[in-house]
Amino acid sequence: MSREAILLVDDEKEIIELIEIYLKNEGYIIFKAFNGVEALEILRHNPVDLIILDVMMPQMDGIQACMKIREKNNTPIIMLSAKSQDMDKISGLSIGADDYVTKPFNPLELVARVKSQLRRYKMLNNRSDSGDDEIVIDDLVINTATHTVTVGDQEVKLTPREFDILKLLAVNQGIVLSMDKIYEEVWNEPFMDSKNTVMVHIRKLREKIEKDTQHPAYIKTVWGIGYKMRSAKEM
Repeated sequence: MSREAILLVDDEKEIIELIEIYLKNEGYIIFKAFNGVEALEILRHNPVDLIILDVMMPQMDGIQACMKIREKNNTPIIMLSAKSQDMDKISGLSIGADDYVTKPFNPLELVARVKSQLRRYKMLNNRSDSGDDEIVIDDLVINTATHTVTVGDQEVKLTPREFDILKLLAVNQGIVLSMDKIYEEVWNEPFMDSKNTVMVHIRKLREKIEKDTQHPAYIKTVWGIGYKMRSAKEM
């Protein structure tokens, strides 16, 4: 049984109680907040391994809370919303969320997504140090043991999902990866009309590691196919 701590943030008490039942059955420690302000206060005083964050809430909504959280840490965030429009999903993902679940949802599916996010996050942060942990591409350095990325002498803060995508592209340097391949490798689930999800994450990655997003030096677009990391031959 797991003892990771999960913060549930939703102004609907019934939703929180439902999720709490399923997660406690899996052994998780649960913190509860009913708006973004309460969530930030809990995070200031308690270690949390994952956050489930509703979008529509009073005082401070999920989008604002997510942005505030991302200023200080990379804890995995799964956003909940009654909205199912693509633009609503893009909004959540573009400000740092790692996954997006639309209400009404199957609690067992949510639990599966929680486990997937925690498993990925632990793998990225608990690897032992070795000489093979750094991937260096010009002045971009990706350390898979410490889950850190630097460009020049500046450390870049990435979400776990962004780090996964960057690492995938880097270890396949020079190889074009389709959007469905990226999605299936990083999200670990079948690709189903998820192009916007991949595109949003690539855009956010470029904003963080590229000096000129209009003419990216690292992540190249191969029109009609997908993306690739610039190879040493192209430097």
